[in-house]
Amino acid sequence: MKRDGIHKIAELAGVSIGTVDRALHGRPGIRDSTRKKILAIAEQLSYTPHPAARALSIGRAHLRIGVCIPEEIHCFYYQMRAGIRDEAARASSLGIDLIHRPTPSLGENEKEKIAELLENKVNAMIITPGDPKVVTPLINKAEKEGIRVIFTTTDAPQSHRSSVVSVDPNLSGKLAAELTTKFLPAESQAAVVTGMLSTEEHRAKTTGFREAFESAGGRVVAVLEAHECEEESYRKTRALLDERPKLQGIYVSTVNCMPVVRAVQERKRAGKIRLITTDLFQEMIPHLQQGTISASIYQDPYQQGRTAVRLLVDHLTNGAPIPTTCFLNPGIVLRSNLSRFREAARK
Repeated sequence: MKRDGIHKIAELAGVSIGTVDRALHGRPGIRDSTRKKILAIAEQLSYTPHPAARALSIGRAHLRIGVCIPEEIHCFYYQMRAGIRDEAARASSLGIDLIHRPTPSLGENEKEKIAELLENKVNAMIITPGDPKVVTPLINKAEKEGIRVIFTTTDAPQSHRSSVVSVDPNLSGKLAAELTTKFLPAESQAAVVTGMLSTEEHRAKTTGFREAFESAGGRVVAVLEAHECEEESYRKTRALLDERPKLQGIYVSTVNCMPVVRAVQERKRAGKIRLITTDLFQEMIPHLQQGTISASIYQDPYQQGRTAVRLLVDHLTNGAPIPTTCFLNPGIVLRSNLSRFREAARK
């Protein structure tokens, strides 16, 4: 379309050029009905803002995306931060500025960190919410002010967030249960080691595992909340192994699997207990190769980070709609294919 495309849209919509610009670039300050009208006219005219024009319109480093994800567990969130950084670099010509306010661990000080991002006048946020009850009022406030919020890994489903980018946690739990039943005889006993059941991801994974495992004839005899603490995870797993000599399977629904591995090895149960874990990092590789870990459900944190940034950039610069959910397909890490995953290749 010709360069006067934006003027034509304004003329047909009966609004100013500034209003058209706000609608096309997903900025606040106009009614939803006006935005929809402008976007419909732009679609009829096949109008798409040129990237260079958008960059000039937006201004260098004008789009501020706040990032609030945990520092620990480092091996998981390091990959997510890399995905966020790489996608932001790809869109650097559009003027993307990342404002990082990490929490020490999942749910720790997240209220304060999110409040800091709002004070920094961000246009959008990427958050891994640990406690839905804590973050929901802040997220609702942000969305009401036109600040788009995308969650990664886990959700706060009662909030008004724009989207969540993750692997479907209920599906992950069911997949782990299906794998466990393939390894074990009928009517076997299994346990779940998770983080906090108040966290939506951990709750949904546990529910999915229990439903699928017990529908196949097995029995979930324990659910351990380890609060992403290595010492607590190790201590509770060791006590579980002592109390349940007939235990045949354990599903670790978070990345915090190494304390469980250590407890299983110390109690001489390695290879006897089928251990299904989550994701992949360097320290896990020998245990997959030796068979202590039978399989791991891969959530691709790098791709989660990239996808969250891409959705926000497309929305803020093009007015592209943000899907309510963006579920990635979970992978299965086995001894035979673990070298194909980026975490195994990274030194």
